Amino acid sequence: MRCPFCSCPDTQVKDSRVSEDGYTIRRRRSCPKCGSRFTTLEHIQMRDLVVVKKNDVRVPFDREKLYKSVLLALSKRQVEPDKVDQLVNRITRQLESLNEQEIKTSTIGEQVMTELLALDKVAYIRYASVYKNFTNPQDFEEFAAVLTQKK
Repeated sequence: MRCPFCSCPDTQVKDSRVSEDGYTIRRRRSCPKCGSRFTTLEHIQMRDLVVVKKNDVRVPFDREKLYKSVLLALSKRQVEPDKVDQLVNRITRQLESLNEQEIKTSTIGEQVMTELLALDKVAYIRYASVYKNFTNPQDFEEFAAVLTQKK
């Protein structure tokens, strides 16, 4: 692993920890040349996925983009960072297990909605407002009414 500070090609692993779900390894590294310390995360990647957007544009699946969108929905909510990692790992594994090279954005959106509903209902509504393209306050009211009827 190359040092992000001085680009030294040989860094040393000081500590490794496996996440609770067993699908991520966090490594603490140090650079022998400049002495800097940094952390890397390793995730299992079963296959290269391609995301098919609504306009038929195809882009590589980006786990970080998924992570950031979930974090945005969960902003200012009392959810542990490990729970977010586990949620994103579950979604990624579910998408990879579909045995399809190309995944539609709607499939990803539905997976995120399902996971957020179980984790945090406010984040679920926030994500839904963007995913379902709410345009006025009545959209929120109707969506919340359906959510309360599901109880």
